[in-house]
Amino acid sequence: MRRREFITLIGGMAAWPIAARTQQPAMPMIGWMSGRSPEDSAHLLAAFRQGLREAGFVEGQNVSIEYRWARGQYDQLPALASDLVSHGVAVVAAVGGDVSAVAAKRATSTVPIVFGMGDDPVKADLVASLNRPGGNATGYTLLTSEMEPKRVGLLHDLLPRVHLIGILDIHFIHIAQVLNGSRA
Repeated sequence: MRRREFITLIGGMAAWPIAARTQQPAMPMIGWMSGRSPEDSAHLLAAFRQGLREAGFVEGQNVSIEYRWARGQYDQLPALASDLVSHGVAVVAAVGGDVSAVAAKRATSTVPIVFGMGDDPVKADLVASLNRPGGNATGYTLLTSEMEPKRVGLLHDLLPRVHLIGILDIHFIHIAQVLNGSRA
C-alpha cells in the first residue's frame, strides 16, 4: 500500500464517527406556545413533563421542547407560532388561552397542533367538526363559555359545600400520540 492511499484510508476512518453521528435521526422537538408566563405555568409544565415521561419521552434525552411565552401579550402569539414552525417542531402544544390555538393554526396547516380550549373549536375554525376534526389540529374543549354556567349550577346543586374544583389537563397524551405516530 502506498503512503497516500494509507493516509487517505486513515483519514476516512477518522471521519467515519463524525459521519455516523450526523446520520442519526434528529431528536423530535415539541413547540410549547402559551399566552401565559412560565411563572404562571410552572405546575402545568411539571404535569406536562410527567405525562410525557409516562409516555416514554424525557426532555433532553429523547425529545426536546422549545418554549415561547406571550406573557399576556396575545398580539405576540402569531409571531411566536411562526417562530416555532420555522424551527421545525414536530408538534405544537398551544396552551394558555384559546388565542394560542388560533395563532398556531394560522401559522401552519401541516404541523400537528394540540390544544385545550374553553370555547368552540369549530366556531374558532380550528377543526371541521367535533366528531371528525380533520386537518392538523386536535385537542379538547370544555365549551366553557357556553356550558360552564350550567355545569357550575349543577355541581352546586349536588355539592353545595364544595368551593374548589380541579381540572385535569390531558395535553401530554395528545403530544405523545403525535410523537409516536399514532394520531390519525
